[in-house]
Amino acid sequence: MIIHKEGYASLVIAILVLFVFNLGLYPFVRNFEILQIGGWVVSGILFLIVLQFFRYPNRKANIDEGVVLCPADGKVVVIEEVEETEYFKDRRIQVSIFMSPTNVHANWAPIKGKVVYANYHPGQFLVAWHPKSSTENERTTFVFENEKRSVLVRQIAGALARRIVYYAEEGQMYNQGQEFGFIKFGSRVDLFLPLGTKINVELGQKVTGKKTVVATFA
Repeated sequence: MIIHKEGYASLVIAILVLFVFNLGLYPFVRNFEILQIGGWVVSGILFLIVLQFFRYPNRKANIDEGVVLCPADGKVVVIEEVEETEYFKDRRIQVSIFMSPTNVHANWAPIKGKVVYANYHPGQFLVAWHPKSSTENERTTFVFENEKRSVLVRQIAGALARRIVYYAEEGQMYNQGQEFGFIKFGSRVDLFLPLGTKINVELGQKVTGKKTVVATFA
């Protein structure tokens, strides 16, 4: 298993906290061997939970310029036509993917293109499925554009995800399936697609980043 670079600091902190916890617990349980063992077992489980947050899969992207690749692992929670008010300022098809704490948390470019817009917004930490999380939570917005089409991708922080990491900057070129960011401890990613785009996923469907074809361009 490969560990994402964003997890190194968190894992070191987790080890130190759990070690100190068990040292502090020892004076109270030193006469109870089973409680000592239990403390270390619980600590080991907690560490494994944190560890799996930062796993990074070795996947090859299903490259196809005619489709939109899934930018994140998770479950499809929104498919609807909406008014996109930040960049395009017109009607778009929104597809939202909820990333639970058990999902891989890296984010990948849905199409090949240049980053023509990148903007970070501070905000609240509503639960990721809240209707207003897309416009009121802490979030980053990117628009990937090539000679044929453009797609907006938005990383949204949730109640647990208090740290959005992004690498994409305006002017950079990205290949389809190239990593552009990471959301610690899960949250949500929104896609805004042109009207007429054929949506290939359904509500409630589990999807895989770099693999699942979310949509096919008209």
